[in-house]
Amino acid sequence: MNLTVVAATGGVGRHLLGQALSAGHQVTAVVRDPAKLGERAGPEVRVVTADLSAPDPQALRSAVDGADAVLSGFGPHGQADAGHTASGTQAVVEAMRAAGVRRIVAVSAAPVSTLPSPGRPHPPRHDPGDTLAMRYVAAPLGRLFLGKVFADLAAMEDVLRACGLDWTVVRPPRLTGKPLTAAYRTAVDRNLRGGTSVPRADVAHLMLHCVQDQATVGHALGIAT
Repeated sequence: MNLTVVAATGGVGRHLLGQALSAGHQVTAVVRDPAKLGERAGPEVRVVTADLSAPDPQALRSAVDGADAVLSGFGPHGQADAGHTASGTQAVVEAMRAAGVRRIVAVSAAPVSTLPSPGRPHPPRHDPGDTLAMRYVAAPLGRLFLGKVFADLAAMEDVLRACGLDWTVVRPPRLTGKPLTAAYRTAVDRNLRGGTSVPRADVAHLMLHCVQDQATVGHALGIAT
């Protein structure tokens, strides 16, 4: 397949890039700084430079043109740089529509499942996969210290739900740097009970699987070790 990986040097993006190449896919890497690709910047990777905090429509159209699917690892690293994920994703969506590309899989976060947003003002009060400790301790603390991050991701999900394309969102809990296991659990439109963490490599593995799984279109998938 011809895949476009957005934010290909990020935590999840670099695993998306590596796993896609290992599987024999043709890959276009969308990056803000091509130098960060390092050894991954080989002849088998087409590189498009684009800063999604100030999107260039022409560059993004070039990046997605001819793609079978777009995989987005784009998201804030923390409170300081939150606020660009929704607008950057909107720019990617517009480029996809202009190029006639329909499939997009994006990474979000588990706490977004119960977070109100302009497009989803009345989400469930509690996620059915969350434990009592998650509902009443971890989630409130997460919103306290990472509220802007989750709000940005919730707005990004609004963009995807309204875009008219074939979208899927993957919502991991705490991300780790552990190696790929491919032994993770998943759930449709809810979080995983007892799921507190998952390797970034496993998130990328699931996202690549979703590209060709039509049953995941229009859904948010929970994932956890």
